[in-house]
Amino acid sequence: MSLCRSLPIVSLLAAGLLLAACTVGPDYQRPAAPLPADFKHEQGWRTVPPQSWAASGEWWRAFDDPVLTGLLDQAAAANQTLAQAQARFRAAEARWADARSGYSPVLSASVEGQRRGSDESRSVVTGSTVRSGRITESYSAGFNLNWVPDLWGRVRRQVEADRAGLQASAADLAAVRLSMRVSLAQSYVRLRALDRQMALLRQTMEAYDRSLELTRNQYNAGIVARSDVIQAQTQSQSLRTELSDLRNQRAAEENAIAVLIGRAPSEFALAPADRLPTVPALPATLPGVLISRRPDVVVAERQVAAANARIGVARAAWLPELTLSASYGVEADRFGDLLDAPVRVWSVGPSLAQTLFDGGARRAANDLALAEYDEQVALYRQTVLESLQEVEDALAALRFLTRQSEQQDALLALARDNLQVVTNRYRAGMVTFLEVASAQDLALEAQRAQLRILADRLNASIRLAAAIGGGWDLDDPVVQTVVEPPRPWEDQAQ
Repeated sequence: MSLCRSLPIVSLLAAGLLLAACTVGPDYQRPAAPLPADFKHEQGWRTVPPQSWAASGEWWRAFDDPVLTGLLDQAAAANQTLAQAQARFRAAEARWADARSGYSPVLSASVEGQRRGSDESRSVVTGSTVRSGRITESYSAGFNLNWVPDLWGRVRRQVEADRAGLQASAADLAAVRLSMRVSLAQSYVRLRALDRQMALLRQTMEAYDRSLELTRNQYNAGIVARSDVIQAQTQSQSLRTELSDLRNQRAAEENAIAVLIGRAPSEFALAPADRLPTVPALPATLPGVLISRRPDVVVAERQVAAANARIGVARAAWLPELTLSASYGVEADRFGDLLDAPVRVWSVGPSLAQTLFDGGARRAANDLALAEYDEQVALYRQTVLESLQEVEDALAALRFLTRQSEQQDALLALARDNLQVVTNRYRAGMVTFLEVASAQDLALEAQRAQLRILADRLNASIRLAAAIGGGWDLDDPVVQTVVEPPRPWEDQAQ
């Protein structure tokens, strides 16, 4: 029987085996997770009209700060932590491609040459050994085709696991990108808050210097004591000392931003600004949607899917493995005869192998896969719970900080009125400078508290944007590339 006549038989056998094939292991179902109908502090979440940034997920544009947007663009292009995540995603793509190669047959080609010598030969007629120094040569060339049909779905389950791993890597890439943006936005808000704090201190120092000049004039006129002048000098100097500390804090935030955008701190500087970003109102979304779109939740859920598929891989090891092989080649005693007058050889046939005893290795592998699945389910549910906590924390912060801001505005107005009254009484000689200093300190602290609350509201908005996933979900173009191409033999098996 020739090779050409044998190959159709093998093809029919393979097709029949594929049609009868099955996939072992449990089919994946997303684990149940606690998702509430509403949030405890959702009153702090304000709905806004549709915005372009909301549709694109570019939540940072809601802060209306071009400098922040520019820094985030630089970080997206040069952040090294993000570059690491991108490399991990490419590695996951390679693992997925490697798993899909298990569907395909393996075709190999070989050329061999061998020279063999012996110092004796045995006579076929007499059986005696004759010393002859015999040397023989042999050469061969050929092709080998091997295919292991995926009878029990081992390859399909491995592809399923690696595809889920690729999707988890894509979500991890989005999580790193979101974390980088959140860190940069928070550092930027802190830096701008420090700019405003330093501007406030400079304005206050000018007011304190005017008070010091007034106190000196009154001292020279014999109206106040020397202690009032010392008190005014001490108050002004304390602000200069605090201003140095704020400059140090600003330098640290500036250096942190430089690293986030992939630049050396010595090569980066950010000019001071006289305003903070705008406190945005983020659009409301249903709880189930906002939790499922978070990259870390997607990572945890995809890891559950991968662990579920690996159970099938472990169980497929209990079943026999069929290998279909075919080879065709030529042989000759001399290398030149491989092309002129070779001996043609071929072989074709199946082999079936089954592991009968492995000392419990397969059972251990199955138990390991089940344990890892249970671990990933618990991790997924814990991630959902922590996500809900972060949303509640951000909503509560926005709600209470809004109230606190209103109360602080009222307190600041009272502190300024009190300072004006006390200053007028001091000029009239009715009170000592100690009361003026106390009123000035109270007004300064009220203004600084107002700035801190504004910065806290901005940070709470950033945390809320991160808590709802930063506008990223499974429709991300990166994940859309994770679409497995159809394979005819796989379609037949399913």
